[in-house]
Amino acid sequence: MFKSLQLTAKENNTFRLHLVYSFIEGIIEGVLALNEFILVKSLHGSNYQIGFLFQFSVIVLIFSFIFNEVLKRIANKKKLIRIVGILTRLPLIILFFFPRSLETGGAVNIYHYLFLMIFLIYFLARPLIFPTINLFLKNNYQHRNFGKLYSYATSLNKIIMLITTFLFGLILDTDHFAFTYIYPAIAVLGILSIIILSKIEYQNPKGQVFNKNLSEAINDSFKNMLNILKFNKPYRDFEIGFMLYGFAWMSTAAVIVIFFDKVLELNYSSVAFYKNGYNIIAIVLLPYFGKLLGKIDPRKFAVITFSSLLVYIFFMGLTQYYKSVIIIWDFKIYYSLIFSFIGYGIFAATMALLWSIGSAYFCKDQDAGSYQSVHLSLTGLRSIVAPLIGVYFLEKIGYTGTFGLAILSLSIAIILMLFSMHRKYKTTKAGN
Repeated sequence: MFKSLQLTAKENNTFRLHLVYSFIEGIIEGVLALNEFILVKSLHGSNYQIGFLFQFSVIVLIFSFIFNEVLKRIANKKKLIRIVGILTRLPLIILFFFPRSLETGGAVNIYHYLFLMIFLIYFLARPLIFPTINLFLKNNYQHRNFGKLYSYATSLNKIIMLITTFLFGLILDTDHFAFTYIYPAIAVLGILSIIILSKIEYQNPKGQVFNKNLSEAINDSFKNMLNILKFNKPYRDFEIGFMLYGFAWMSTAAVIVIFFDKVLELNYSSVAFYKNGYNIIAIVLLPYFGKLLGKIDPRKFAVITFSSLLVYIFFMGLTQYYKSVIIIWDFKIYYSLIFSFIGYGIFAATMALLWSIGSAYFCKDQDAGSYQSVHLSLTGLRSIVAPLIGVYFLEKIGYTGTFGLAILSLSIAIILMLFSMHRKYKTTKAGN
């Protein structure tokens, strides 16, 4: 299967490490897939606490352009990500000391806040880890193989993730507080995965000299971010579309978790069933979309991504009014949710690629880190308000109104991408 790609020795070695890293991260992501549901169902967190937890997973990305400048100046990037991995993932061990029931200690809110703090620290690694992955891979994979190899590693990640989510859901239905010993184990695995990632071959560009201090460089980095958005007009359109999509996704993410518990009354196994369903679809489609992304304009690819999310949200909202359901063992299967998660499966497959490497198609290889840091910073920017606005809308206009606003935002994003493709802009692909 991989022989036809004619990989170099360096690509082979990188790909092996990339696969092992993706395998371990699949286990971690499979466990964390039920993270918000644990807070709402086991710990009975408030609506806004659910919003904050989701917000933490993305708001840290707003500092990506700062971390990108720091990353450039760190000669030993491998050592840096190891330190970051240890400092951000080790606090998960604290969850071992959580009570096994809400009655223990009589101070439930303390555990809510501690839970939120632990995961805020965990997510702080993202502004450094995500650009580093792009940097390491772009410097080891040939441009023609980049999308394909990334999609294969992502497919493995999704397979492991769905198996882990299914098993973890079954465990949590047996013991709602099983996370108190599962998460500490994840801390160890998380540190191991970062160590494996750090083994990918990378050397800083030769003769790289920094004539400015860090504060001046950060200021220049901010200006560079603005210049990229100002002068690379296709990329700017791409990111505006992402802002609109991001509002739709972030404003409904926490709301849907609450919807599962309060309206549909799903258990952990049922939530895991739906998550596994869309992941299976994503796994099947990832290799195809990996090849497709290298052949078409990323904005056209974005239309597919945004449309599939629109389908997901539409049928999710429909479930409130069309509640036909069958129960198999402990799984509650709503008919409308089947269509919803088919849409989400397509979304998951396309967004896994578009979000991670889509920005690289608008720049040259050496600029991939800068463009991705702009992309991540904008992701963090929209996360400042979107998750909490979603909860606010939920409490003011209900589920239907919140889902309707998200669908409107996605529709505008789709129209913008279609309009942008027909403008007389020249897209510069990485490597050209």
